[in-house]
Amino acid sequence: MNIRNNLLKDLKQYYIQDLISYYDTNEAEQLLTILIEHYFGISRVKLIMSPEYRLSESEILKLHMAVKELKKYKPVQYITGEVEFQGLNIRVSKGVLIPRPETEELVQLIVKKESRTGLSVIDIGTGSGCIAISLYSQLKNPSVFATDISVSAIKLANENAVLNSAEISFIVHDILSGDALYSKNTFDIIVSNPPYVTQEDKSKMQRNVIDYEPHNALFVPHENPLIFYEAILKCAEIKLKNGGRIYTEINESFGSELVNLFNKHNYSEIKLVKDIHHKYRFIYATKK
Repeated sequence: MNIRNNLLKDLKQYYIQDLISYYDTNEAEQLLTILIEHYFGISRVKLIMSPEYRLSESEILKLHMAVKELKKYKPVQYITGEVEFQGLNIRVSKGVLIPRPETEELVQLIVKKESRTGLSVIDIGTGSGCIAISLYSQLKNPSVFATDISVSAIKLANENAVLNSAEISFIVHDILSGDALYSKNTFDIIVSNPPYVTQEDKSKMQRNVIDYEPHNALFVPHENPLIFYEAILKCAEIKLKNGGRIYTEINESFGSELVNLFNKHNYSEIKLVKDIHHKYRFIYATKK
């Protein structure tokens, strides 16, 4: 390390320059801001107000090692082990998908649409638990269940539920298995952010996603890109109440196919919804 002093403002600029061959300048600055706030509790504004703030040698080493991980394109969320989602602190690890802003929009859509008290909700493929926990926090006295194929994901999701004081019932279940979901409950809402990225889309994705995030939470077979939606609809035949709704994220390329699929399964009020980037990212429908 060729660092001349231990002033945090100078260290930040040094590491931004160190990263600009890997990321653009704005992204490098954002990444350093996240690391500095995570490790030292110093926000961008606080650093401007405290230009003489200095780090110890051990603190510099911590920052240096984190930057080394960024150079390997490791997502900053996996370095810090956490992400903010709907105002909640959600822990993440390499075995679960990093929650995206689009998924926050999915939660907001459900909260806006569903105003009744005491709704029963199940989140299929919960990963970190971010959707289930957010819905528990924002809906009116709901009963919330969540499933995932991964035992380690369920363990992490449960830790996040405890961290955020959310009462969630977690179930290890493979939605593609065709096995009945082990729960005597039926539900008013089924929600899911299932895998929907095709192999064609994969070639356009960044290294930090391809190299680190779990492929089983991202990608679908080329020959059957709607496999998870078909499985969710099959589950809903038994587990979703008449008049209940399904909400899912989608691949914008398959919006019309999904509308046809929901029609085939006798759903009404089928609605495609655009995200903040004006792409069709969500679908919801009501079971007749």
